[in-house]
Amino acid sequence: MQRTSRLKRELHLLTTEPPPGIMFWQNKNRMDDLRAQILGGANTPYDKGVFNLEVVVPERYPFEPPKIRFLTPIYHPNIDSAGRICLDVLRLPPKGAWRPSLNISTLLTSIQLLMSEPNPDDPLMADISSEYKYNKEVFIRNAKQWTEKYASQQNRASKTPDEEVTQCEASTPKESAISQKRKGNDMSRKGKKPCLDS
Repeated sequence: MQRTSRLKRELHLLTTEPPPGIMFWQNKNRMDDLRAQILGGANTPYDKGVFNLEVVVPERYPFEPPKIRFLTPIYHPNIDSAGRICLDVLRLPPKGAWRPSLNISTLLTSIQLLMSEPNPDDPLMADISSEYKYNKEVFIRNAKQWTEKYASQQNRASKTPDEEVTQCEASTPKESAISQKRKGNDMSRKGKKPCLDS
């Protein structure tokens, strides 16, 4: 009951006063299955990109954080090839910083900030993190290429949001050299402390 009334308030606020650069809607009119779109920030490699996200609201919300992942592929040290995001406010304490006073709008704004300011010291993608720290020009070039290929407004202009989601899931760069490098690196990090709780 608490989840429903809280979600109704949040959805109303998100549709009437959305944060800048963020769009939000219900997927198939379900309150627990939501979609969001974040515009890539100016002066970042994600500029002019439109990134779709899935927001799944658990039964125990707001005492448990929503599960949020990118549906649009993104080249980022804190976001893996499955779209999972390494961000403390998306996890429960003691490892995370989620509090019931936070809301979906705050989480999306935090993700938008993470896109502009990656945290290479707490990566999900060790190779991209290393690139970001030690070879920023290459990181920027790769991130721009991914943005152009997967999040470009020109490529998506003729599609509805549902088609975009299907397209994004279908076009995950499974066979590209970059994603092979990313997958290989995931395997080499097995002994390290993972960012996400499994």
